Amino acid sequence: MHALGFLRRKRTREGNQGPSSTSNPTSPVTPTSSSGFDLSTASRGSRSSATSHSTTHRSSAPATEPYRPSEAAAEQQRQPMNTLPVQQPYPLGQHTPSPGSDPQHVPHVSNLINPPQHGGAAGYQPQQGNQYAHYPINNGGAASSQPTTVPQQQHQQEQHQQQTQAQTQSTAGSGEARVTKGRYSLADFELLRTLGTGSFGRVHLVQSQHNHRYYAIKVLKKAQVVRMKQVEHTNDERRMLAEVKHPFLITLWGTFQDAKNLYMVMDFVEGGELFSLLRRSGRFPNPVAKFYAAEVTLALEYLHARNIIYRDLKPENLLLDRHGHLKITDFGFAKRVPDKTWTLCGTPDYLAPEVVSNKGYNKSVDWWSLGILIYEMLCGYTPFWDSGSPMKIYENILRGKVKYPAYINPDAQNLLERLITADLTKRLGNLYGGPQDVKNHPWFAEVTWDRLARKDIDAPYSPPVKAGMGDASQFDRYPEETEQYGQGGHDE
Repeated sequence: MHALGFLRRKRTREGNQGPSSTSNPTSPVTPTSSSGFDLSTASRGSRSSATSHSTTHRSSAPATEPYRPSEAAAEQQRQPMNTLPVQQPYPLGQHTPSPGSDPQHVPHVSNLINPPQHGGAAGYQPQQGNQYAHYPINNGGAASSQPTTVPQQQHQQEQHQQQTQAQTQSTAGSGEARVTKGRYSLADFELLRTLGTGSFGRVHLVQSQHNHRYYAIKVLKKAQVVRMKQVEHTNDERRMLAEVKHPFLITLWGTFQDAKNLYMVMDFVEGGELFSLLRRSGRFPNPVAKFYAAEVTLALEYLHARNIIYRDLKPENLLLDRHGHLKITDFGFAKRVPDKTWTLCGTPDYLAPEVVSNKGYNKSVDWWSLGILIYEMLCGYTPFWDSGSPMKIYENILRGKVKYPAYINPDAQNLLERLITADLTKRLGNLYGGPQDVKNHPWFAEVTWDRLARKDIDAPYSPPVKAGMGDASQFDRYPEETEQYGQGGHDE
């Protein structure tokens, strides 16, 4: 088995790329006069858990049934804890072959030799016109059936502007906040199928009537969001998503509303959840876990540079694009915190001890969660799991004793010991060097960070999806919504 051999290879790019494989992000519609939703009042607030498709499997289970690392773990779910009433973000469910698909061809991570990918690159190429610096949305894009109306000269000028900006744009921590552009309405999209459901509404796969690309629209019921007191989280999530731009973060393209619902237009990330891949694989080989951990590290570095704490890192909130790169989704618990905050929120298995003990905490809780994530990827279960209840998990977290299996790489164990530590004066990411201390750790010695930020490194696993065709085979089937969207009436 090669040690991180896939970190040395560049993705092969097709010579002739059609409209479905363009490397520039594309707004779903041209601006219309529809109003985007305003979260300044409670009556219009919602808990906009901005996953493009959903959030968790484990979060939808009762709080008394924590995650179990057994054969039934694929059905086990973790319940996020909050000082507000328990929230249930949209669960996607685990991977089930779609009707008509052949389950014999569902891939597993069985080795590290992954052929170079064809069919368009997912490079980090900012587009000046839309002020986006995400990887192209053609992970879910479809070729437009309409010929271009842009004159050749203007098209060349736009390309030159994009190249100029790409040269001046740095990788992980630079760039001004992205501003979502345009106004949207239901008439701009064709609803195709449900990708996930939850207590606040559901997520739909949609196709733009304008550029014919595929997106995900999260529909949140206003009355339910207000009833469950999730207005503040909705405000935070929409605000955070509207500001960030990074290749490993989900893209929020815009929002709108009607009398009963809030709508969030986001990336359709075709490859499904990392959680599903991890459950099918049992646990990841050391280089595979390293690859995903490195992409998460770059995303956290970017967020923390903007004083944003993510607070809900776990495999369920990591989506795979069609090239196998990660997208962090569900910013429902994200918050701008320059110094300290005290809110108890997150998923029990991933909570840092200072969160559990209500002592107040800072951005270092995300680095603790990164340690838990790496441990789960390497072992197939979380270090403080208990078959009893979340309270048992909390007791284990406060006790702080971690057992490391003999098969864990020594460098990986050393990193975990320096991340999963209650001593904030020793926790990597919280020291003077900040995120650079994590990136400089020997476990990451083989990672070329600038190339990874550009997605110039092949992922160890490519989801079996048809690019640009609205392929939702990595998501479960759900009963479709019976309520008619877009109804008039008094604003709820």
